Amino acid sequence: MSAVLTKDEFQEPMTLDVSQTRNPPFLRLVGVELRKSYDTRSGFWLLMSMGILAVITLAIMTIVGVVNDNVEFAYEDFVAAIAFVTSVLLPVLGILLVTSEWSQRTGMTTFALSPHRLRVIMAKMVAGLAWTFVIIAFALVVGAVVNLLYGAMEGEMAWRFGWEGLTGFVITQSLAMLGGFALATLLLNSPAAIVAFFAYKWILPTLFAIGAALIGWFEDLLPWIDFQTAQGPLYEMTNMDGEDFAHLLVSGAFWLGLPLAIGIWRVLRAEVK
Repeated sequence: MSAVLTKDEFQEPMTLDVSQTRNPPFLRLVGVELRKSYDTRSGFWLLMSMGILAVITLAIMTIVGVVNDNVEFAYEDFVAAIAFVTSVLLPVLGILLVTSEWSQRTGMTTFALSPHRLRVIMAKMVAGLAWTFVIIAFALVVGAVVNLLYGAMEGEMAWRFGWEGLTGFVITQSLAMLGGFALATLLLNSPAAIVAFFAYKWILPTLFAIGAALIGWFEDLLPWIDFQTAQGPLYEMTNMDGEDFAHLLVSGAFWLGLPLAIGIWRVLRAEVK
């Protein structure tokens, strides 16, 4: 026997009240973003590529150091080699953390389950920094193992690195990831953000260097407008002075802070399809 709705019951609007629903804990959001970062083929192979390329690079360095008596490597050299590899690919990880919501059309689900977009973006950023620290730990451990092997073959080993080198390593890797993350929030498109990052990373510094070589006054201006140049002293923090920190803050505000602020504003207002 079927029930018959009256006219008033039929016209009564049906609503779902979620005002009293608790937001997911922030750490749970971070955990979800960490899982999403390696739960796709692109994310998984990106992380694997960083490890594989780092091992190949260190293997080549070890062979060159053993075969060529004029070349000597220390612990800092092995870590620096891994840092170069990861500084190229780590920003791509930061990009995919953001743009995957739009390219894979998962944003509707993500922002429906957690409608506070700022918390989701912050969780993505924390997840990216967490991966940065994991990769830094990987570089330190693998670099130490390779240095031990190299020292065993050469008969001596050097452990030059120090807290200044470690601090500079952590800061530069974090800034590299955040640079990709900022471009991703600004463009919300994986190919566009990746192309823009590599142009910013390689092409723009080359153009700046040419300008500095041809124009005298531009050489003095360069550290204030080129974030890559301003980060150079971070690798040897013992030599940094107040002007170096000023270069880093001014150029970083323009190339990192401003794009990130505009990008977050855009994410908060972008239409999710």
